[in-house]
Amino acid sequence: MLIGFTIVAAPPLFAIVNAAVQMNHLSSRSEELVLHGIRGTRNNQRVFEEIGSLERTARLYQIIGSADLLDVYARNQQRLVATVNELLSLPLDAESRDGARALENEAERLHEELKHDAPNSTRMAELINAFPLLSEMASKVSNRVGAQIDRELNSLQLATQLAQRNLFWETLLLVPLTLAVVGVFTYLFGRPIRAIDRAISELGRGTFSRPIAIRGPADLERLAAQLEWLRGRLLDLAQEKNRFLRHMSHELKTPLANIREGTELLMDGAVGELQSSQREVTAILRENGMKLQRLIENLLSFSAWQAKSVGLEISEFKLRPLIKSVLENQQLTLVAQRVRLDVHVEDLTPLADRGKVRLILDNLLSNAIKFTPRGGTISIQARGEREQLVLDVIDSGPGIPAEERHRIFEAFYQGKTPQGGHVKGTGIGLSVVTEFVNAHAGSIEILEPKSGGAHFRVRLPLRQAVPSREKAHAA
Repeated sequence: MLIGFTIVAAPPLFAIVNAAVQMNHLSSRSEELVLHGIRGTRNNQRVFEEIGSLERTARLYQIIGSADLLDVYARNQQRLVATVNELLSLPLDAESRDGARALENEAERLHEELKHDAPNSTRMAELINAFPLLSEMASKVSNRVGAQIDRELNSLQLATQLAQRNLFWETLLLVPLTLAVVGVFTYLFGRPIRAIDRAISELGRGTFSRPIAIRGPADLERLAAQLEWLRGRLLDLAQEKNRFLRHMSHELKTPLANIREGTELLMDGAVGELQSSQREVTAILRENGMKLQRLIENLLSFSAWQAKSVGLEISEFKLRPLIKSVLENQQLTLVAQRVRLDVHVEDLTPLADRGKVRLILDNLLSNAIKFTPRGGTISIQARGEREQLVLDVIDSGPGIPAEERHRIFEAFYQGKTPQGGHVKGTGIGLSVVTEFVNAHAGSIEILEPKSGGAHFRVRLPLRQAVPSREKAHAA
């Protein structure tokens, strides 16, 4: 991650450093240009002032002829030479340097001739008239220095514009480059993180079949290895639980079968005709034996499905007789609870696993009876719709709270809603329904009934694909 952040931060840092270097260079050039301009302007002014002082001193010497004026002229001449030398210390171009040296030489020539000529001579008058030429030379030097400063200023402006344009294009290039680098590292980090999130979700849903193998940064790989260890541990626990359920369920089925067989013999009068009170007790035994058998079948089905050993046994069957058989098995409970049935079933012939469809109906009806109050109504509707079997089971109970709807299909989960029936369930009935519906590539959903209660809707394909082995048997 540190390497990734470094690579992502490198382009912006490069742009910032590059911009700082260019701005520092332009700032230095600007500062030098301003300093040279000020010094050049000041020196040019002093050159004109010194030339004016020389001319005034020369004219006074022409009139008065005092030797002291020659000393004054010499001092002014020294100041002029010092000013010109200071001007030459600036970074002038060749033309400006030549003009400054020519000015200095001309001033030296005038000084030498002034020292040797008489004050009132004709030559002195010619020397006095040469000072305007000296001023003109100084003016040319000043103009050349000013022109050089203007050129450097224009060059600085062009360099500034070029730097701005370069920084703009660099920024324009670095933005998509940075975004691309961010996208690459987001993908490199996001893919294993998404895989870890998916693995954790699967573990939370109880799906332990897919190994957790993640490629990516070392820290994420270590986390994936810990999750894989956790998956293996949870898988072992789940297998132990399923083995226990299968063992106990099989152990319970044998004595239960004997109890049911003895109850049926009593009901048939095999040991003599039963009195009314005895028949009532026997009916209660028979009813609860059937309930216990359904619970054990659900446990076995759930355990077998968790172990992935249950397939679909596809066959063609009539739906109405199947629903009638399910209702007959629940008849005693319905009568005892005084629950009224509202059944509307179309004459359909689905091609599916008859035993699992029966368990789907049986569990949905048992769930509805459990939550339907005494004297309530249960509605069962079945119809064909676009090559699908649509099965609705609606009760008049308290309904399913919104916060529980995402969990009621989980194994062993039991809602907080009070049940209307007498027998508390195991919490796997709806889980078995969900597994068998998914095995048929169908769906189950909870709808909002108009008159309250719970409304389960199951959709199953009317024609399931027949496994190849069954096709071979049929042939």
